[in-house]
Amino acid sequence: MDLQHKGILDWIRESGFSLDRLAERYPELEILKGVCQNPEYHAEGDVYIHTGLVCRQLLKLPEWEKLTGREQEMLFLAASFHDIGKPACTKFEDNRWTSPKHTIVGEKVFRAMVYREADRFGLTWQERELAAKLVRFHGLPVWFWKKKRMEYDLLRAAEAVPLRLLYLLAKADARGRVSREPGELEQHGELFAEYGKELGIWEKPYPFANDYTHYQYFHKEELQPGAQIYDNTEFDVWMMAGLPLAGKDTWIEKNRNQGNFMKGPVISLDEIREELGISPKDGSGKVAALAIEQARKLLRKKEPFVWNATNLMQETRQRLVRLFAGYGARVHILYLEAPYAELLERNQTRKRQIPENVLEQMIDKLEMPESWEGYEVRYLSGGVSGRGGRKIEPEK
Repeated sequence: MDLQHKGILDWIRESGFSLDRLAERYPELEILKGVCQNPEYHAEGDVYIHTGLVCRQLLKLPEWEKLTGREQEMLFLAASFHDIGKPACTKFEDNRWTSPKHTIVGEKVFRAMVYREADRFGLTWQERELAAKLVRFHGLPVWFWKKKRMEYDLLRAAEAVPLRLLYLLAKADARGRVSREPGELEQHGELFAEYGKELGIWEKPYPFANDYTHYQYFHKEELQPGAQIYDNTEFDVWMMAGLPLAGKDTWIEKNRNQGNFMKGPVISLDEIREELGISPKDGSGKVAALAIEQARKLLRKKEPFVWNATNLMQETRQRLVRLFAGYGARVHILYLEAPYAELLERNQTRKRQIPENVLEQMIDKLEMPESWEGYEVRYLSGGVSGRGGRKIEPEK
């Protein structure tokens, strides 16, 4: 296959693991140029210069040659885009440059970018999400010791990414800079590695006793991961998540009442909106209130149901999960995704079209459901059906 028609991972290898050559093919990286940084930690220059140094340091790590080819490509991809959130977050405040929450923003920016340009990037769903999570957590190894619940944060990261890969990215990030106290950040990374190995999550997520203990650990403070909690849940609630037009209605119709799966009525926010004649661009407060009241009636009777809405934000999902679980429900989150081009095409033929700018904003703010959010989390995208939600690893 001609290099021009290959995906980003093939391009990374065949171009010699060069950030500059990668930027020629993927000009999205050009926005890193000229973005200022705090010289206390980044005296080397702007974000693009720093990213180039990180990529070069990655290749010098003694562990580099021990990685599989796909792991090398994935780590280089993550290193190239690890600070992609800084252009949107960087500001001059209190006489210094800062970029608060750039890892959280960076995950969203990377995901939306690859989703819209899926053919050009050529990543599988698993590869996209692994890279996005490496971007999200790349600062954890050097700052974890400042967290209120260090163990919790490491276990949460291990649900999404192999900590050994995260450690290598953080080590290259620490070395790829000119800072006032060289070596300090790398020392923090070594402590991260020791703690991750001690917790038994260096290679894989923590092996919780059962799904209920797994759920409870991430929703209750001071619970030890090694505990085994009796599962006293009584019924099931299925919560859909995904962009509008992803095919949630069709998927529910095809899969409902398959044995004990997706039983009970469907509470659809879109149907309520249509019944009330409320436009998609208008506020959804009244729609949500009516849907919640319908749900409460079923919850009180311990009856299963399907909650059908976009649920794009983690805060929204967690508010609903807490409500449903409070009545003794096992909350199953099912994330559904359709290709970007297909989404746009469906919108054009839809009776009640979603304004294009609204749809694009939804893509930009999407927060992928994490495996700990519900009793069970499934990812239904491009042939992927990840059950129980656990970390996504690069193919060997």
